[in-house]
Amino acid sequence: MKLKQLLITIAALSAIALTPAAQAADAAATVNGKPIKQSWVNFIIKDAKARGQKGADLEKAVLNELIGSELAYQEASKNGFDKKADITTAAEIGKRKLVVNAFLADHMDKHPVSDADTKNAYDQYKKEMGDKEYKAQHILVKAEAEAVDILAKLNKGDDFAELAREKSLDPGSSVKGGDLGWFPLAGMVKPFSDAVSSLKKGATADAPVQTKFGWHIIRLTDSRATKVPPYEKAKEGLKRTLQQRKLEKLMLGLKEKAKILVPGK
Repeated sequence: MKLKQLLITIAALSAIALTPAAQAADAAATVNGKPIKQSWVNFIIKDAKARGQKGADLEKAVLNELIGSELAYQEASKNGFDKKADITTAAEIGKRKLVVNAFLADHMDKHPVSDADTKNAYDQYKKEMGDKEYKAQHILVKAEAEAVDILAKLNKGDDFAELAREKSLDPGSSVKGGDLGWFPLAGMVKPFSDAVSSLKKGATADAPVQTKFGWHIIRLTDSRATKVPPYEKAKEGLKRTLQQRKLEKLMLGLKEKAKILVPGK
Protein backbone atom coordinates (compact mmCIF):
# COMPACT_ATOMS: atom_id res chain seq x y z
CA MET A 1 0.00 0.00 0.00
CA LYS A 2 1.30 3.49 -0.84
CA LEU A 3 2.19 5.68 2.11
CA LYS A 4 -0.35 8.40 1.26
CA GLN A 5 -3.13 5.83 0.95
CA LEU A 6 -2.12 4.30 4.25
CA LEU A 7 -2.09 7.68 5.94
CA ILE A 8 -5.56 8.52 4.68
CA THR A 9 -6.90 5.16 5.86
CA ILE A 10 -5.34 5.51 9.29
CA ALA A 11 -6.46 9.11 9.66
CA ALA A 12 -10.01 7.96 9.14
CA LEU A 13 -9.72 5.76 12.20
CA SER A 14 -9.08 8.74 14.44
CA ALA A 15 -12.79 9.25 14.88
CA ILE A 16 -12.96 6.16 17.10
CA ALA A 17 -13.30 7.24 20.71
CA LEU A 18 -10.73 5.97 23.18
CA THR A 19 -10.85 5.91 26.95
CA PRO A 20 -8.49 8.35 28.72
CA ALA A 21 -6.34 5.40 29.82
CA ALA A 22 -6.02 4.14 26.27
CA GLN A 23 -5.22 7.62 25.02
CA ALA A 24 -2.43 7.98 27.55
CA ALA A 25 -0.98 4.56 26.80
CA ASP A 26 -0.91 4.79 23.01
CA ALA A 27 -0.93 8.46 21.98
CA ALA A 28 2.02 9.89 20.06
CA ALA A 29 0.11 13.20 19.96
CA THR A 30 -3.40 14.59 20.28
CA VAL A 31 -5.23 16.94 17.93
CA ASN A 32 -8.13 18.83 19.47
CA GLY A 33 -8.32 16.05 22.07
CA LYS A 34 -8.23 13.24 19.51
CA PRO A 35 -5.27 10.83 19.78
CA ILE A 36 -2.72 10.02 17.09
CA LYS A 37 -1.92 6.45 18.08
CA GLN A 38 1.74 5.48 18.46
CA SER A 39 0.89 2.10 16.94
CA TRP A 40 -0.10 3.93 13.73
CA VAL A 41 3.24 5.72 13.68
CA ASN A 42 5.11 2.47 14.27
CA PHE A 43 3.17 0.65 11.57
CA ILE A 44 3.82 3.31 8.92
CA ILE A 45 7.52 3.50 9.80
CA LYS A 46 7.81 -0.29 9.52
CA ASP A 47 6.08 -0.23 6.13
CA ALA A 48 8.25 2.65 4.89
CA LYS A 49 11.48 0.92 5.95
CA ALA A 50 10.35 -2.31 4.27
CA ARG A 51 10.08 -0.32 1.02
CA GLY A 52 13.57 1.10 1.46
CA GLN A 53 12.82 4.51 2.98
CA LYS A 54 15.41 5.75 5.46
CA GLY A 55 16.20 8.83 7.47
CA ALA A 56 16.72 9.95 11.05
CA ASP A 57 13.65 12.19 10.85
CA LEU A 58 11.31 9.47 9.50
CA GLU A 59 9.28 9.23 12.72
CA LYS A 60 8.92 13.01 12.88
CA ALA A 61 7.83 13.15 9.23
CA VAL A 62 5.27 10.38 9.75
CA LEU A 63 3.85 12.04 12.87
CA ASN A 64 3.55 15.39 11.05
CA GLU A 65 1.70 13.68 8.20
CA LEU A 66 -0.68 12.01 10.64
CA ILE A 67 -1.34 15.27 12.44
CA GLY A 68 -2.11 16.96 9.12
CA SER A 69 -4.38 14.07 8.15
CA GLU A 70 -6.20 14.29 11.49
CA LEU A 71 -6.76 18.03 11.09
CA ALA A 72 -8.20 17.45 7.61
CA TYR A 73 -10.26 14.50 8.83
CA GLN A 74 -11.82 16.47 11.66
CA GLU A 75 -12.76 19.31 9.32
CA ALA A 76 -14.13 16.87 6.74
CA SER A 77 -16.21 15.17 9.42
CA LYS A 78 -17.70 18.50 10.46
CA ASN A 79 -18.92 18.80 6.89
CA GLY A 80 -20.40 15.31 6.82
CA PHE A 81 -17.89 13.63 4.50
CA ASP A 82 -17.47 10.69 6.88
CA LYS A 83 -21.18 9.90 6.43
CA LYS A 84 -21.23 9.98 2.61
CA ALA A 85 -22.40 6.66 1.15
CA ASP A 86 -19.62 6.38 -1.44
CA ILE A 87 -16.94 6.95 1.19
CA THR A 88 -18.32 4.45 3.69
CA THR A 89 -18.74 1.88 0.90
CA ALA A 90 -15.16 2.46 -0.31
CA ALA A 91 -13.92 2.04 3.27
CA GLU A 92 -15.80 -1.25 3.64
CA ILE A 93 -14.42 -2.56 0.33
CA GLY A 94 -10.93 -1.35 1.21
CA LYS A 95 -11.00 -3.21 4.51
CA ARG A 96 -12.17 -6.39 2.78
CA LYS A 97 -9.29 -6.15 0.31
CA LEU A 98 -6.77 -5.73 3.12
CA VAL A 99 -8.18 -8.74 5.00
CA VAL A 100 -8.29 -10.92 1.86
CA ASN A 101 -4.76 -9.94 0.78
CA ALA A 102 -3.44 -10.73 4.27
CA PHE A 103 -5.21 -14.10 4.20
CA LEU A 104 -3.81 -14.99 0.76
CA ALA A 105 -0.31 -13.89 1.75
CA ASP A 106 -0.52 -16.05 4.88
CA HIS A 107 -1.71 -19.00 2.79
CA MET A 108 1.29 -18.65 0.47
CA ASP A 109 3.65 -18.38 3.44
CA LYS A 110 2.26 -21.68 4.75
CA HIS A 111 2.18 -23.32 1.29
CA PRO A 112 5.28 -21.98 -0.46
CA VAL A 113 6.48 -22.95 -3.94
CA SER A 114 9.66 -24.96 -3.41
CA ASP A 115 12.74 -25.01 -5.60
CA ALA A 116 11.85 -28.58 -6.50
CA ASP A 117 8.39 -27.44 -7.64
CA THR A 118 9.92 -24.77 -9.84
CA LYS A 119 12.51 -27.15 -11.29
CA ASN A 120 9.83 -29.74 -12.11
CA ALA A 121 7.76 -27.04 -13.80
CA TYR A 122 10.79 -26.00 -15.85
CA ASP A 123 11.44 -29.58 -16.95
CA GLN A 124 7.79 -29.94 -17.95
CA TYR A 125 7.96 -26.64 -19.82
CA LYS A 126 11.01 -27.82 -21.78
CA LYS A 127 9.24 -31.08 -22.61
CA GLU A 128 6.16 -29.26 -23.87
CA MET A 129 8.24 -26.86 -25.95
CA GLY A 130 9.91 -29.77 -27.74
CA ASP A 131 13.05 -29.59 -29.88
CA LYS A 132 11.54 -27.48 -32.67
CA GLU A 133 9.23 -24.51 -33.00
CA TYR A 134 7.30 -23.51 -36.06
CA LYS A 135 6.12 -20.41 -37.91
CA ALA A 136 2.96 -20.74 -39.98
CA GLN A 137 0.09 -18.94 -41.65
CA HIS A 138 -3.49 -20.11 -41.63
CA ILE A 139 -6.91 -19.17 -42.90
CA LEU A 140 -9.81 -20.16 -40.65
CA VAL A 141 -13.36 -20.56 -41.97
CA LYS A 142 -16.52 -22.24 -40.71
CA ALA A 143 -17.39 -24.59 -43.57
CA GLU A 144 -15.30 -27.25 -45.29
CA ALA A 145 -16.68 -26.26 -48.69
CA GLU A 146 -15.41 -22.71 -48.25
CA ALA A 147 -12.01 -24.00 -47.14
CA VAL A 148 -11.79 -26.23 -50.23
CA ASP A 149 -12.68 -23.26 -52.43
CA ILE A 150 -9.97 -21.09 -50.83
CA LEU A 151 -7.41 -23.87 -51.22
CA ALA A 152 -8.29 -24.11 -54.93
CA LYS A 153 -7.65 -20.37 -55.30
CA LEU A 154 -4.27 -20.77 -53.63
CA ASN A 155 -3.38 -23.58 -55.98
CA LYS A 156 -4.18 -21.23 -58.88
CA GLY A 157 -1.72 -18.68 -57.51
CA ASP A 158 -3.84 -16.37 -55.33
CA ASP A 159 -1.94 -14.64 -52.53
CA PHE A 160 -2.24 -16.41 -49.14
CA ALA A 161 -1.93 -13.24 -47.08
CA GLU A 162 -4.61 -11.41 -49.08
CA LEU A 163 -7.02 -14.31 -48.78
CA ALA A 164 -6.34 -14.52 -45.04
CA ARG A 165 -7.10 -10.82 -44.58
CA GLU A 166 -10.29 -11.21 -46.62
CA LYS A 167 -11.62 -14.59 -45.46
CA SER A 168 -10.11 -15.71 -42.15
CA LEU A 169 -12.26 -15.70 -39.01
CA ASP A 170 -9.21 -15.55 -36.72
CA PRO A 171 -9.05 -11.85 -35.71
CA GLY A 172 -5.56 -12.13 -34.23
CA SER A 173 -3.85 -13.45 -37.33
CA SER A 174 -6.07 -12.31 -40.21
CA VAL A 175 -4.84 -8.72 -40.00
CA LYS A 176 -1.29 -10.09 -40.32
CA GLY A 177 -2.05 -12.12 -43.43
CA GLY A 178 -2.72 -15.24 -41.38
CA ASP A 179 0.70 -15.16 -39.65
CA LEU A 180 0.66 -17.01 -36.33
CA GLY A 181 4.25 -16.22 -35.39
CA TRP A 182 6.49 -18.78 -33.70
CA PHE A 183 4.92 -21.54 -31.61
CA PRO A 184 5.68 -25.03 -30.23
CA LEU A 185 3.53 -27.92 -31.39
CA ALA A 186 2.14 -28.23 -27.86
CA GLY A 187 0.74 -24.73 -28.23
CA MET A 188 -1.73 -25.84 -30.89
CA VAL A 189 -4.62 -28.33 -30.92
CA LYS A 190 -3.48 -31.75 -32.14
CA PRO A 191 -5.00 -31.82 -35.67
CA PHE A 192 -3.36 -28.47 -36.37
CA SER A 193 0.02 -29.42 -34.88
CA ASP A 194 0.00 -32.77 -36.72
CA ALA A 195 -0.54 -30.96 -40.01
CA VAL A 196 2.19 -28.40 -39.31
CA SER A 197 4.78 -31.02 -38.35
CA SER A 198 4.15 -32.95 -41.57
CA LEU A 199 4.82 -29.97 -43.87
CA LYS A 200 8.04 -28.84 -45.47
CA LYS A 201 9.08 -25.20 -45.32
CA GLY A 202 6.96 -23.12 -47.71
CA ALA A 203 4.41 -25.90 -48.30
CA THR A 204 0.65 -25.64 -47.85
CA ALA A 205 -1.39 -28.58 -46.50
CA ASP A 206 -3.06 -30.31 -49.46
CA ALA A 207 -6.40 -30.49 -47.64
CA PRO A 208 -8.21 -28.32 -45.08
CA VAL A 209 -7.70 -29.35 -41.46
CA GLN A 210 -10.64 -29.49 -39.07
CA THR A 211 -10.37 -28.47 -35.41
CA LYS A 212 -12.89 -27.38 -32.80
CA PHE A 213 -12.47 -23.83 -34.14
CA GLY A 214 -13.44 -24.63 -37.72
CA TRP A 215 -11.57 -25.47 -40.93
CA HIS A 216 -7.97 -24.33 -41.48
CA ILE A 217 -5.83 -23.88 -44.55
CA ILE A 218 -2.27 -24.13 -43.23
CA ARG A 219 1.07 -23.06 -44.70
CA LEU A 220 4.39 -23.68 -42.94
CA THR A 221 6.67 -20.68 -43.45
CA ASP A 222 9.65 -21.70 -41.29
CA SER A 223 10.96 -23.88 -38.45
CA ARG A 224 13.93 -23.72 -36.11
CA ALA A 225 15.44 -25.27 -33.01
CA THR A 226 13.51 -24.32 -29.89
CA LYS A 227 14.96 -21.44 -27.89
CA VAL A 228 14.28 -22.25 -24.24
CA PRO A 229 15.50 -19.68 -21.70
CA PRO A 230 17.91 -21.04 -19.06
CA TYR A 231 16.40 -22.10 -15.75
CA GLU A 232 17.74 -19.12 -13.80
CA LYS A 233 15.98 -16.70 -16.16
CA ALA A 234 12.72 -18.65 -16.21
CA LYS A 235 12.66 -19.44 -12.48
CA GLU A 236 10.86 -16.35 -11.16
CA GLY A 237 8.19 -16.41 -13.86
CA LEU A 238 7.52 -20.09 -13.24
CA LYS A 239 7.37 -19.48 -9.48
CA ARG A 240 4.73 -16.76 -9.96
CA THR A 241 2.72 -19.08 -12.19
CA LEU A 242 2.83 -21.87 -9.61
CA GLN A 243 1.84 -19.45 -6.84
CA GLN A 244 -1.13 -18.32 -8.91
CA ARG A 245 -2.17 -21.94 -9.43
CA LYS A 246 -2.04 -22.56 -5.69
CA LEU A 247 -4.28 -19.56 -5.07
CA GLU A 248 -6.68 -20.66 -7.82
CA LYS A 249 -6.85 -24.11 -6.23
CA LEU A 250 -7.58 -22.54 -2.84
CA MET A 251 -10.37 -20.36 -4.23
CA LEU A 252 -11.88 -23.25 -6.19
CA GLY A 253 -11.96 -25.34 -3.02
CA LEU A 254 -13.70 -22.53 -1.11
CA LYS A 255 -16.23 -22.12 -3.89
CA GLU A 256 -16.99 -25.84 -4.04
CA LYS A 257 -17.74 -25.90 -0.29
CA ALA A 258 -19.82 -22.73 -0.30
CA LYS A 259 -23.54 -22.21 -0.78
CA ILE A 260 -23.77 -19.35 -3.27
CA LEU A 261 -27.13 -17.82 -4.14
CA VAL A 262 -27.53 -15.09 -6.73
CA PRO A 263 -31.16 -13.86 -6.73
CA GLY A 264 -32.71 -13.74 -10.17
CA LYS A 265 -29.89 -15.70 -11.82
